[in-house]
Amino acid sequence: MSTGTQETRTTPRGGTAEALLAALELTPTEPEHFDLAFTATTQPCPWPKAYGGDMVAQAAAAAMLSAGTDRRLHSMHSYFMRPVDIGAEVRYEVELLRDGRGYSTRQVRGYQNGKPVYAALASFQVPEEGAELAPAMPAGVPAPETLPSSAEYLAAVEPGTPEAGTMTEEARAYWSGGRSFDTRHVPGPVYVRVEGEPVPHQAVWVRAFSPLEGARAGALTEEQLHTAALAYVCDYTIIEPTLRALGLAWADPGLTTASLDHAMWFHRPARVDKWLLYVQEAAGAQSGRGLGLGRFYDTDGRLVATVAQEALVRPGH
Repeated sequence: MSTGTQETRTTPRGGTAEALLAALELTPTEPEHFDLAFTATTQPCPWPKAYGGDMVAQAAAAAMLSAGTDRRLHSMHSYFMRPVDIGAEVRYEVELLRDGRGYSTRQVRGYQNGKPVYAALASFQVPEEGAELAPAMPAGVPAPETLPSSAEYLAAVEPGTPEAGTMTEEARAYWSGGRSFDTRHVPGPVYVRVEGEPVPHQAVWVRAFSPLEGARAGALTEEQLHTAALAYVCDYTIIEPTLRALGLAWADPGLTTASLDHAMWFHRPARVDKWLLYVQEAAGAQSGRGLGLGRFYDTDGRLVATVAQEALVRPGH
């Protein structure tokens, strides 16, 4: 990480992590299909259907609640099968596939309106000592304090003007402070236009707006809460390198996107209320789909998690 010679910004963090914490409120219920079941509610967003990170985080939380605290979630593979209603209950059924001495495996399936909408496999490991190898954190990335927040950037863009595209007041408020996380883009965001060169890569600093210590995590441990929170935030921007490379912005008229499948590997615990650098690249786009790859680093340069996600990308015509 490099602060370079840029001016340090003093904009307050603003916002809260309320949406994240509300999403992670799981209620045990009687299972209908598998071994354990929980319900959770998707959070408000200004789109027709719920944010995909809700399902990933809620399923991760359900899987972690089914495994012993002696083992950590180390990988999770998901499919998004149907659009999910906003502000509505999703039922997560957990199948206890295997519990070994060192590893455990879970299947999680989400149901809404009586139909399966989401499916995942999750694997847990009892931590052990081993050799370490990881790609280095990119050098020369500006420090988050030197970059404009989403709220700062969008304050100068007025909904209803040609520059704003399809962005509404609701969308601006959501991007600015409604997603529970402060996000700061390098080289710049792609909300209403592609800032910077249309290259297939970017970096995004992310940090929860408010500390998660003492948060209402229910039966989750503090470490599990931060793991679920990391799963929650990973979906917001992973498609953006594909959009950037194709010269597309979120507010372009007619743009259609949707998460299709998702994989995440958790390498070590990390706090999401501390700055994390999310380094992303587009691995390819074809047949109306784009594949994004991402790596999370903490400010000490340690690799925290790796993400791969494929999404539907259909430009407007």
